[in-house]
Amino acid sequence: MNVESVWREYQASLKRFLHKNVANPDDVDDLLQDILLKSYQNLNHVNDIKKVKSWLFQIANNTIIDFYRKRSKHHQLENEVLWYSEQDESILQQLASCAVPFINALPKFESELLTAIEINGVSQKEYAQQHGIKYSTLKSRVQKSRKLLFGLYNNCCELSLDEHGNLIDFQEKSTYCKPC
Repeated sequence: MNVESVWREYQASLKRFLHKNVANPDDVDDLLQDILLKSYQNLNHVNDIKKVKSWLFQIANNTIIDFYRKRSKHHQLENEVLWYSEQDESILQQLASCAVPFINALPKFESELLTAIEINGVSQKEYAQQHGIKYSTLKSRVQKSRKLLFGLYNNCCELSLDEHGNLIDFQEKSTYCKPC
């Protein structure tokens, strides 16, 4: 058990946990660095590999508590400092404005398919029946279309996904993106 493999497995989950508890993304990155350092220094004290995850999240929780304690000594905390406000856009909301232009940039069949299913909310089963396509065939086409859509997003943005394929962060690439 080494810190690199442990960190690869749990970094995305830790970052999500920090984002839920700390408003400023820069502070999240700093705290993530602190957690990495603490885990590097103390991983040899963990005897049971099954307890690594709970141990890491305990470090993260204690790091958050320490962060707010240090801050409270310097100034009075307000609600805006502790939590995201309703006005902050999530990562998905930020990228949602590109969804329709990207879908429209796909070939006609894929564009119509994703518009019906993803935008208009038509179920895959219903779409298959309406268009005389086998349901299993349609499921494959939806997956292919989603991969094409992901490729368009990936051409414009560097996407960071967690171990389950969920989007956790993105960074716009320097090139201008036409569809968006």
